[in-house]
Amino acid sequence: MALMDFIKKQFIDIIQWTEESDGTLAWRFPMRDMEIQNGASLTVRESQLAVFVNEGQVADVFGPGLHKLTTQTLPVLTYLKNWDKLFESPFKSDVYFFSTRQQLDQKWGTPQPITVRDPDFGAVRLRAFGNYAYRVTDPKLFHTEISGTREAYTVADLDGQLRGLVLQNISNAIASSGIAFLDLAANQLAFAQALSTQLAPEFEKIGLKLEGMTVQNVSLPEELQKVLDQKIGMGMVGNDMGKFMQYQTAQAIPKFAESAGDGGIAGSAMGLGAGVALGQVLAQNLAQGLNPAAQQPAAATAAPVGVKPDEVMALLEKLADLKAKGILTAEEFDAKKAELLKKLV
Repeated sequence: MALMDFIKKQFIDIIQWTEESDGTLAWRFPMRDMEIQNGASLTVRESQLAVFVNEGQVADVFGPGLHKLTTQTLPVLTYLKNWDKLFESPFKSDVYFFSTRQQLDQKWGTPQPITVRDPDFGAVRLRAFGNYAYRVTDPKLFHTEISGTREAYTVADLDGQLRGLVLQNISNAIASSGIAFLDLAANQLAFAQALSTQLAPEFEKIGLKLEGMTVQNVSLPEELQKVLDQKIGMGMVGNDMGKFMQYQTAQAIPKFAESAGDGGIAGSAMGLGAGVALGQVLAQNLAQGLNPAAQQPAAATAAPVGVKPDEVMALLEKLADLKAKGILTAEEFDAKKAELLKKLV
């Protein structure tokens, strides 16, 4: 019976892996009831690495090339001392292949808005998404920490873990970058670089190298988006605050016109007969932007008592907010409003 068992044994003389499809990170060469023939050849292609495992321990890692496996020519391996002396011909061992190609276009994103801290705005909730690429660079570490003894380990098996790593490190990436939040939101390249710097060590801990990271979109809360739009507007006019105020005045005219029929600030002013004066002030501010030579005379006419129209508008808006919150009564608001509008005529 023992003789028949020996005759039935199958010996392996060629060990290789040709990837049939994308997405496989680790693959175990099938060796059930088979043994490696003394003198067998191991072929490792340029996009691969091979790991020999003996009695549950990683014995050696083989790079690209053709390797002859004999008890005499097997190298003194890095991880086990003189392990080739332990084998007789034929010998048994587990062989795992690892793909070292880049795994491209891996998606990441925030399923729900995440909260990050910013020195200017405090707690900010944002959504973002993009993609990244990585490859296996340390197969021994990846084998012991991630893939283990499975017959195959795929990109899909690892996807959830890597997505979680990205989300976990977004807040730390923003904090450690030293870049203002609004600058990160406006410059997605800087955001991606900060995130990549934060994530690279985390990938290395499991035998991977992060090859690239992109941020394709950052969605801000509506109120912060308005701040960002204003910052962009200021950048367009440079450091000339006069021009920026004229730009804001031009934007405010249609808003006041809309609020006239809704009982807003402009509507209340119309009811008191002061809306015309307010409209004149807005028009004068706009005219100053179109005719720089007339800026000084217009300013003198618009505010003879030394009160700037934009200051009055700001005060009116603050008073309206206090009224909306119930801090001021309607009578108190109307009285203050009338007092301020008299300074414009």
